[in-house]
Amino acid sequence: MRKSLLIVLCLLGALAASPARAVEDTKATLEGELQRLSEILGALHYLRAICGANEGPKWRNEMQALLDAEAQAADRRSKLAASFNRGYRGFQQTYRACTPAADIAIRRYLTEGAKIAREITARYTN
Repeated sequence: MRKSLLIVLCLLGALAASPARAVEDTKATLEGELQRLSEILGALHYLRAICGANEGPKWRNEMQALLDAEAQAADRRSKLAASFNRGYRGFQQTYRACTPAADIAIRRYLTEGAKIAREITARYTN
């Protein structure tokens, strides 16, 4: 009897822990996706400007919209802003003028950023 009760309690404990772990995994995945999207926005803000896109603050404004929508907590806001700055500075250190490689990076980041945005929207909105 005690052995059966112990098995049942262990199973219930495992079942109760699974949703919590799933929520934590989901939060970690979302955080990683938002940080990557922020980094891409920073890279695009720099690269599109040096490649003459004449978009002004478009990508910075997109980042601001992301912060307004997803980063109410100061810690989260600072992490996403740091990712944006990392993306910007990474290319600022590499490119001083538009090159074919910069154009390729822009295309890849536009594609990747759009994919991440679609996935976040599909996965996490009601």
